[in-house]
Amino acid sequence: MKAIMVMFDSLNRHMLPPYWSDWTYAPNFARLAERSVTFDNAYAGSMPCMPARREIHTGRYNFLHRSWGPLEPFDDSMPELLKQNGVYTHLASDHPHYWEDGGATYHGRYNTWEFFRGQEGDPWKGQVADPRIPEDLKKLRFESYRQDWVNRPHMATEDKHPQTLTFDAGLEFLRTNKDADNWFVQIETFDPHEPFFSHQRFKDLYLDDYDGPHFDWPDYKRVVETDEQVAHARYEYAALLSMCDHSLGRVLDFMDEENLWDDTLLIVNTDHGLLLGEKGWWGKVVQPWYNELVHLPLFVWDPRVRAAGERRQALVQTIDLAPTLLDYFGVEPPADIQGKPLPVAEDTEVREAALFGAHGGHVNVTDGRYVYMRAPATAANAPLLEHTLMPTHMRGRFSPAELADLELAEPFTFTKGVRTLRIPARTFINPYQHGTLLFDLESDPEQQTPLVDDPAELRMATLLVELLRESDAPPSQYERLGLPSEGPVGAEHLLVRAQREHADRAAAPLPRPEDYPQGRFSLRTPVLALISDPVAVEVMRRHLPGIVDSEFLQFLGPTPLIDVAAIAGSLTDVSALHRVAEELAAL
Repeated sequence: MKAIMVMFDSLNRHMLPPYWSDWTYAPNFARLAERSVTFDNAYAGSMPCMPARREIHTGRYNFLHRSWGPLEPFDDSMPELLKQNGVYTHLASDHPHYWEDGGATYHGRYNTWEFFRGQEGDPWKGQVADPRIPEDLKKLRFESYRQDWVNRPHMATEDKHPQTLTFDAGLEFLRTNKDADNWFVQIETFDPHEPFFSHQRFKDLYLDDYDGPHFDWPDYKRVVETDEQVAHARYEYAALLSMCDHSLGRVLDFMDEENLWDDTLLIVNTDHGLLLGEKGWWGKVVQPWYNELVHLPLFVWDPRVRAAGERRQALVQTIDLAPTLLDYFGVEPPADIQGKPLPVAEDTEVREAALFGAHGGHVNVTDGRYVYMRAPATAANAPLLEHTLMPTHMRGRFSPAELADLELAEPFTFTKGVRTLRIPARTFINPYQHGTLLFDLESDPEQQTPLVDDPAELRMATLLVELLRESDAPPSQYERLGLPSEGPVGAEHLLVRAQREHADRAAAPLPRPEDYPQGRFSLRTPVLALISDPVAVEVMRRHLPGIVDSEFLQFLGPTPLIDVAAIAGSLTDVSALHRVAEELAAL
């Protein structure tokens, strides 16, 4: 028995030919669909990057209990279980988050692993002098942005691109071990995650006549760029997508040449998508988890079944990958696993509803037709707690100040009798501003018009509570969301109607610069700029408490510049910007 997982990051389902995209160049994804089963209702679970990978290892949701972080001591890891049962496991990846504090326990679960440097500001090449950076539309210039420009000259040719090196390594493993048995290799690239760095031959696949500032790394925020700039960023993503397609084709070619289709499971998957201007947004995390982000591409070839060119409608999720691989190799799944083996052979129901979200954000559920996005019951988005024995963030440890108020929580059903640390959470995401949302994908597949439908909300809220209870969600989540931890969901728990007004405000267009005096208030793409004026700053403090003095200013310099993403994206509703503008205009 042999198995290959080819995993991409931020791979947009709606931009692939098997999912009806007619403008991207991805012939190998089309070829893959002809050789495998295509899943039409695959959804993410815990997000973003490392929470999704924790699901791949454990087969259970984790975003209700903690944010981004490592595998926990009580977690069952699928690659490690395979290793313990005589299956050799190998990871080839250029995904930088595996080697940061918040992802440092994943790669060690494999027998062997290798890593290729250079993606997304990976702290790789040392250079004291500032790199030459072109005029660029990106405004959120963290240290990783500078580092990315240091790294790029070292990846100047396609053969040196970390994606290429990752697939080189994966194919080396396949060549070395094609005649062996009982192995699993995970070939995982960070692409097409931003920045959309690819080489000219892939850019040449698209008729992009853009002649403006450099733009291949959008900030996570509202779209305020021109139509031409938005189109260019999409072309840059598409070029990187075509590079991913080429790399996928190399794996398919090898399977053809060595006839691995006879005895090798192939899974091609991703963690989540990325908004490229859809819904008026860039990126992920700061906005609701729309289908562009969570409705995923998924392809599976199972040599035991030999189903090819077929589609499945069953509602499946990331948590189903671990049980699928364990089942394939005949390894008994752990009792704590929530996923089920993927229904490759026939279209059998796996679940009635799927849970998804990110820690501190909306808690979402879909039954395949309706999507219900549950916001907090109050603007405080509280209580919000981390439950962990591995207190790390993405790129750092929890500070002593964060740990000052920690307590020990009682064991959860999946922590094997172990008590976790219970720590007040730090988050800049507040889904309350967007309100609780309900969409009917049958009548509104683009999720443009949220419903107010009490009976439908009651049914979806009931499904949500059932999944919270099955996941042993902490009591704080029920309190934060205004849902009952025991007993039925009733009309008194519904929020769509009650929060509709501020949800509509959050979806309103941003203030236009021509509406207000330029001397006091201006909207510069993409930064909301306030001239150094103590009165203006005080207005901001009054309407946007905590923002002016927050860390969102630190990387923009000493002048009072506030990024639209920090305000409209995650910390308050757009109406606050209008109130600021109106008051400044009246001065």
